[in-house]
Amino acid sequence: MSDFTLFSAELTTTLQQMVDSKTKPLGALGAVEQLAIQVALIQQTTQPDVSKPKAFIFGADHGVCAEGVNPFPQVVTEQMLANFAAGGAAMSVFCRSNDIPLSIVNMGIVNADARWDNVLHHAIAEGTQNFRQGPAMTCEQCNQAVDTGQRLASEAVAQGHNLLIIGEMGIGNTTSASALLSALANISPELTVGPGTGANTEQQALKRSVIAESIKRTIGMSAIDILAELGGFEIAAMVGVLLQAKTLKVPVMVDGFIASVAALVAEKHDSNSKGYWIFAHESAEPAHQLMLNALAVKPLLQLGLRLGEGTGAALAYPIVKAAVAMLNEMATFGEAGISES
Repeated sequence: MSDFTLFSAELTTTLQQMVDSKTKPLGALGAVEQLAIQVALIQQTTQPDVSKPKAFIFGADHGVCAEGVNPFPQVVTEQMLANFAAGGAAMSVFCRSNDIPLSIVNMGIVNADARWDNVLHHAIAEGTQNFRQGPAMTCEQCNQAVDTGQRLASEAVAQGHNLLIIGEMGIGNTTSASALLSALANISPELTVGPGTGANTEQQALKRSVIAESIKRTIGMSAIDILAELGGFEIAAMVGVLLQAKTLKVPVMVDGFIASVAALVAEKHDSNSKGYWIFAHESAEPAHQLMLNALAVKPLLQLGLRLGEGTGAALAYPIVKAAVAMLNEMATFGEAGISES
């Protein structure tokens, strides 16, 4: 779980004593106990509340698709945004079943004219540039995307939401995520490239070649500059949400491979941020374990998911909700009149 040294030692001790006083053997609820403490520390209270979640799906297109690295045509990003808007995607279903309000955010797809009534339009450009040929985005575009994520997070908390979930959609974004992991953690593309949405052996080899060539430009760069070179608008927006968590004192649930690379960028940019994030699951994408290791975090679930969208985080939300309920509602030995020894 998370490193609690970022938070108040006094509050940490108080919360640990509260958990230990519950009617159970010490540590019997395992990681759930640490999860409850983490949420309470983030919110700086002994009575945490995650009853008003908010999920975001950030969608964007990627210029690197021009290299042929993906099995799906780029138009699928737009088609999936329409599917989210209609409520037909997996994330739509999981959010409805867990009473999680969902906002879909268009950060920049190839079709600049695409609009849906219930999709927020914050497009930076008509997708990123092909990062094999040069930077995926300008520094100004990158900062604009990060700022969008920060602003949307702040607006959600101002509206009363007390837990945020981040997910994404973008054909080609596993290529960006693998490239970012290679550049930020100094890991060979041979290890960071996987099948993504179903890339065949040839496409994976092409991905490795494109990434190996492109990350040479990033040596010595800052995390945000590397993000501008290799990332996507949707990844940058998630970075913004993650970086804002500390200021807002709100937990952010991180989904799978793509969302986790946003966390890696954010952690490299501000090493005092990670404790505010809850890592929902370990993706079936092979390099996700490497990414979680680079972040030194343990996820809540391992379900073989590899869809993205925020699905793993939506599925893990009930565990966070239950952990908080345990801290707030479970009887102590004294209240229940049960002997502790």
